[in-house]
Amino acid sequence: MSRESQVLRPLPDIPKPTYRIGVGDVVLLATPKVTNSVAELSGLLAAQNQRQGYAVRDDGTISIPDVGAIVVAGLTVKQAEDALFKLMISKQIDPTFSLEVAEFNSQRVVIGGAVNNAALVPITLNGLTLAEALVAAGGLNAPNKEFATIRIYRDGNLYEVPLELYLKQPEQQNKRMRDGDAIYVDLTYDLDRAFEFYKSRLDVISLRGKLKADALEALTTEIQLQRAAYTERRSLFELRASLGAEKRDYVYLTGEVSKQNRFALPFEQQSSLADVLFSEGGYDITTGDPSQIYVLRETSDAKPAGPITAYHLDARNAADLVVATKLEMRPNDVIFIEEQPITKWNRALQQFFPVLVNTATSSVGK
Repeated sequence: MSRESQVLRPLPDIPKPTYRIGVGDVVLLATPKVTNSVAELSGLLAAQNQRQGYAVRDDGTISIPDVGAIVVAGLTVKQAEDALFKLMISKQIDPTFSLEVAEFNSQRVVIGGAVNNAALVPITLNGLTLAEALVAAGGLNAPNKEFATIRIYRDGNLYEVPLELYLKQPEQQNKRMRDGDAIYVDLTYDLDRAFEFYKSRLDVISLRGKLKADALEALTTEIQLQRAAYTERRSLFELRASLGAEKRDYVYLTGEVSKQNRFALPFEQQSSLADVLFSEGGYDITTGDPSQIYVLRETSDAKPAGPITAYHLDARNAADLVVATKLEMRPNDVIFIEEQPITKWNRALQQFFPVLVNTATSSVGK
């Protein structure tokens, strides 16, 4: 069966980037432990006890006592080490040290919606995949996976991955994230909630140096385009459904029901016996026998007229109706409710008496 709503717009593949230090990161500088007073006068960071972290400032620099300020933003760890090594040599300082990133704060991905914990997830030296980002947010909290969609807003474009498809395809889970990506797990087809989430996080998801107004305009345009596309697809789907062009599965009702009818099973959802009975008005309690409710189901047989399985429900006890809420309907099931014994006699008499009267009238006439 088809569903008119969800469309795959996957993230483009990007190569694993080389991590570059950015504003807000904390770099950790480790130096040999000072052993004598001469080293204390000329050694690096003697008062800092061997290891010290430095936050990258807004101008992209870190300031190290006895060494001075050095620009590290935009550099890889190796490039930053080389630049610091040259600066220390120029200042005649022992260049024995190691440099690493202790806290990753400059590149982040924001996650919200149907996750256990909305979060800002940092991108580290090893990069970040979509699956890793969702795990960092506490995992998914989407009970109805067939209706959930993972939406990713990136650089003015909106990408969408139906959750069921995401769970089945590892290549979707392994898509690499970029700085400023915004992930929203949506349980409906309505873009409004996603739009409000992205709008509230523009400070995070917009590119650095880009005006917030420009980012908002790009976001609004993208959401409007997607909403228009959804509206068009929904209209086309509803038109096809009204014309019978969409394949549907049915359950058939017969016997002492309020109306001899067929019940269209919903797209990719389950319906129970109770759903079918009561959505169609139930059965006629004056003529129908509540102890004789049957579900007739053809077994999986290749023959045109294979064996039939009959499920019997005795609903004279109202508590037994709970069983009707548990029995899942399948395409081409037939629900049959037998008539009460008194109803059989009544109908037989209704058919018999006109014949008897006509026979008697004919006899008198002769």
